[in-house]
This record gives sequence, structure tokens and C-alpha cells, in this order.
Amino acid sequence: MGKTYRRKDFLKMALMAPIGLQAGNWEFIQKKFSEKTRPSPGPGNVTYYKSGDEQYETLRKGFNKRIDKRPALIALCFNAEGVSEAIQLAEKNKWPVAIKSGGHCMEGYSVNEGGMCINLSQLNQILWLNKNTIQVGPGCTLSRIYDEILPKGKYLPGGSCAGVGIGGLVLGGGYGLMGRKFGLTCDSLLELTMVDGSGNIHKAAPGDELLWACKGGGNGNFGVVTGLTFKLHEAPKLMQSHRFKIHNTDPARAITALQKWFGLVSDLPNECFSAFVLNRKTVYILLTNASGSNTAIQKTITALSAITDKTTHTSAKPLATALKVFYGRPDPLHFKNASAGLYKGFDDIASCIEKVIPMVMASPGMIYQVNTLGGNIRNPEFEKLSSFPHRAYPYFSELQTYWETESQEPQRIKRFREVQSLFNNSGIVAQYRNYPDNDFTQWERLYYGGNYNRLQQIKNKYDPRNLFRYEQSIKNT
Repeated sequence: MGKTYRRKDFLKMALMAPIGLQAGNWEFIQKKFSEKTRPSPGPGNVTYYKSGDEQYETLRKGFNKRIDKRPALIALCFNAEGVSEAIQLAEKNKWPVAIKSGGHCMEGYSVNEGGMCINLSQLNQILWLNKNTIQVGPGCTLSRIYDEILPKGKYLPGGSCAGVGIGGLVLGGGYGLMGRKFGLTCDSLLELTMVDGSGNIHKAAPGDELLWACKGGGNGNFGVVTGLTFKLHEAPKLMQSHRFKIHNTDPARAITALQKWFGLVSDLPNECFSAFVLNRKTVYILLTNASGSNTAIQKTITALSAITDKTTHTSAKPLATALKVFYGRPDPLHFKNASAGLYKGFDDIASCIEKVIPMVMASPGMIYQVNTLGGNIRNPEFEKLSSFPHRAYPYFSELQTYWETESQEPQRIKRFREVQSLFNNSGIVAQYRNYPDNDFTQWERLYYGGNYNRLQQIKNKYDPRNLFRYEQSIKNT
């Protein structure tokens, strides 16, 4: 029997998800390859593992225990040259290539069955170029980045979950508690290095179509990103959390609270983030604030308290301390999470929410959550420089389900699909690529909007033989 998760465990898991997904076992994998035990780079700066080799099982697994794929070969790369060699070997053997920086992809696109998995966990360096600019490897975890930059008063808007690899997060957009203030993670991306489908190494700088494509459309589509250069921001000194709770609610009250929440958080200061979370018969609302106490914030707190049963507040704490509350669970678990639509407001779900809420409340292990976007994410300059297409939507929702034993999986997945179908049939036209769902039938439009055709042309240029392919990879024309 697996570990029994209490309600507060599900809440903690839920509140991690919008900030990059829960901390997984990637830091454990990196520790397994400590300076003492790390394999020495081979002549091509890459070490290969096949089934039966020591470390193969460790390297192939990610955070989601639902995903169980076995690649023919795992290439543990130490630099761009090693990645180039691995790609050429995969092309010679006609293997599809999956790319793993942090292993948190919700549908397991970072590993494949019978192909090659390029593992980037050892590309985890941090190099300061100047006091406001760093260069990092894609396997660098968020906690490692924050441990490095927060003591220097700097911040990268990349969420707060400790074990998430920066590579996968930024290439799909990336958002978190400070996204409304600083923009998406990709909006702080200045340059990158990528190895294409022929093993050629490219540098992408502002104005390059490759950089545009990789800022929202780059997840394993065009090549292997081996280095990322980021602009850093002045870190807010303090952050405070406010939590609101409704006990033992019924569907009508939950729906009313959700509708009121949309209105109450529509004008939050950019330094704030809020999430509405429904977990069975309990509603939770989170409000974080890095702007300090002011009249607008107090008014929102009072209004949220009036529609809920219990309000708790943390004291304002240094950002490095406050973020650790959201660092998440360190161990893998069984789950299915996916985007359930980006919204402009409650009206976008009015036609289906009266069916959705009762189904969520009746489904063990299921959570429905809506998070705030907006703010500086809508910056028109950021929009022009990136392929992320959904900046006009101030809300992002997700559906989650968790289970403890494999025997529970079929029913949990069945209920998940039933709820997702309600959203899909209600006219939702935008979904977040970093929260994929294999069941989306028009994913090209949902993830990439009007940018898909342009992204296909870039795919043709950098991966003409479609080496980088998975269930929902961008297709060659």
C-alpha cells in the first residue's frame, strides 16, 4: 500500500503545480552523480547507458510514477559537443530523441520508448556574466538557481518548486508567483545555445527566429538547448501569504465563491498572485503579496474573508524563506495533471462549470484549480519577442488527479477525462503547453494559436528529419 495522502498534502501538491510542478526526484539524481561518483566524460563528452547498466533505471525515471518508458539508450551529456555526438548516433540508428532536463513533463515527453533519451542533468552550471546576467545549464534546478541568486538580491521569475529543471520550464513559457510583476520565465531569456537535428551547434540572440520560437514553443521540438542566458531582476525583499478556506461546501457555494473570486482578484497589484483550489468539498484560496501592506490589498483580503470560513496569514518573510514553503514534495508519485483552459473570465466556463464542480467534488484525488496570470505577462514587447500566444488571458486553470496504488489508476483517469471533456466541449480555445494532455485533439491550435505554422517552418529548418518527436511535437510540413 502506498503512502496515504492527507487533505493538506493534496493542497500542497495543488499549490505547487502552477509554479512549475512539484519538486521531483531530479535533485536526488544529481546527488547520485556527486563529484565522487560522477562518471567521467568519454571521448565525445557523453556517457551511454542501456537497460541493465548501472544508473539506467535512475536516469530514465522522472517525477510521475504513471510514466514508465524504456529508451533503447540514454545519453548522459556533459556539454554541447556530447549532445552533438549523441544526436548523430541517434540519427544513424533512426531513433527518435527525447530530451530530459528535469523529468517533470506531465505526459512524459522527456523520455521515450525504444529511442534515445538525452539526459541533461549534468549541464547544471551557473556562470555570472555580470551582476544582472547569468548563464545556466538546462539541467539546473530552480532551487539551485535561487540559492545562488537570492542572497545577492536577484530574482528570476521561474516559479518556486525546488526540483524543476530550468530547461523545460522556460522553453514552454514558464510562470509563477512573480510572473505578474516580471513576466514569464521566457521573457527574461536573452540568449541560448542549441544543438539541432543534424548535430550542429547554434547560438540564438535577440532578433533570431530560433530565440523567438524557443520562448514558448521550444519544448523538445527543434533541438537540444544546452545553455541559457538570463536577465535577472531586483528581488522583492519580503513576501506574505494569505490563505482562505471554505469547509464542507456544496456545489452551489463553490461555484458562487469561484465566480466572486474572479472578480475580486481581477485588479490585483502586479506583485500579487492568487489561486482558487477545489479539493473535494473544500475550497482553498491562496493570495501572495510582495508589495507590502496597502489599502487595495487589505480590501481584497477583507472581501475574500467575507466569502470564506477561515482566514490565516503568514508574517511577511524574506523572499528566499517565503518561497521554500512552495518547494514541494521530494518523492515521485502517481498523478495526471493537465491544462484545463486559459480564461478571460468566469463567462468562459459558465456553460460547463455547473457540471464540472459536482464531478470534481465526487471524485477522490481530484483537484480543480484556477490561477492568476495577467499583469506584466501581457506586456506587448514581451509578446512581440516570443512565440507564447496566450498573453491576453488573465487566468489559467488546471485539472489534477492523484492516486496511491496502480489499481486506482484506471478509474481516476476515466473521471479525469470525463471532466476534461466538459471543458473541451465548452469552447475552450487556449491551453498551456507546459501542462500537456495527450487527449487534446486540436493541440496545435490550443497550445500555439496562430503561431503554429511559423513554428513548423522553424522545425523544418533545424530538424528536417523529425528526429525530435513525441506524441504532441511540432510536425514538419
